[in-house]
Amino acid sequence: MWTFKFTSILLILSVTVLSGFYPFFKKFTSHQEQSFPIAESLAAGVFLSVALIHMLGTASDEFYKLSYHYPFAFLLAGITFLFLLLLEHIGREIVVHKGDSSGSFAILATVMLSLHAFLMGAALGLSASLSIAIVILFAILAHKWAESFSLAIQINKSHFSFRMNMLLFCIFSLMTPLGIVLGATATTTLSNYPLLEPIFSSLAAGTFLYLGTLHGLENATLIKKCCDLRHFYFVILGFVIMAVVAIWT
Repeated sequence: MWTFKFTSILLILSVTVLSGFYPFFKKFTSHQEQSFPIAESLAAGVFLSVALIHMLGTASDEFYKLSYHYPFAFLLAGITFLFLLLLEHIGREIVVHKGDSSGSFAILATVMLSLHAFLMGAALGLSASLSIAIVILFAILAHKWAESFSLAIQINKSHFSFRMNMLLFCIFSLMTPLGIVLGATATTTLSNYPLLEPIFSSLAAGTFLYLGTLHGLENATLIKKCCDLRHFYFVILGFVIMAVVAIWT
């Protein structure tokens, strides 16, 4: 699993950097949507299924075994979901009042995307099953390249210097690898802190729920494309894949 997770770090970092490279050398006058709708739809279904079937149940069981009978797993997931949604609403308010070239919006976008990039990595790092880890990796890669490209466009539209823009993008680029390392470490060397694993799993589950439903608000897969049955079938397919995988994990 360590070999697989190290390979995942290299793959995710490569996709992130290569996807965000172009906007640093070409100015975009407007936010251009760059995505593969089918891949995004499949990833949304995977995110939903991983959160609901794999992560929340396991985290809840771990809390229970540690004699915490309050549903902390669901509480933490809900807090994460609402916090990410709050950040997105704040970002929309900044765009309305200051425009999308505002430095504040660039920083907020970096913070928000870095947060769920870190938690996505933690979810992959925490995976003890190779089959689950492979599907999570696929979902991350399907989602990551478009997110990286969009963030690079956004921070390059700001009034910051090139050096500052690079710093913001580098912070974002390192978050998923850092999450993978921390998640993997938590499962192998931090046995003295048994609460860490269910806490990270719950937070990551909230992130996956958000990515599978409201990420991007009106452009979210389950909002913009919910009436496009061809895309929605791929959401269902992604969900079913992880539901089937649960039979053996």
